[in-house]
Amino acid sequence: MKEIPESATSYKKTPEFTEATVPAGLLKAHQTKAGTWGKINVTEGQLLYRVLEPEFEEVLLSSEKYGVVEPTILHEVVLEGRVRFHVEFFRE
Repeated sequence: MKEIPESATSYKKTPEFTEATVPAGLLKAHQTKAGTWGKINVTEGQLLYRVLEPEFEEVLLSSEKYGVVEPTILHEVVLEGRVRFHVEFFRE
């Protein structure tokens, strides 16, 4: 799993999502803009994070393990039952 550069600063955070409120767009391939990183923070349950390029990778996220979204890389999340999470965005 990649790390958010230390030079990046937080600028926005989504509301908390649950399995009932997660936007459909997060469940299919999407990407952030150039220079924008995301940190997926799970506060309850588990969430499967899939990186679709340049190499396929799956990471099971939980309150102990967050996900890092790299700029412009296609990714998606898969619900694993009951979950609460939000995404924090960073830019350089």
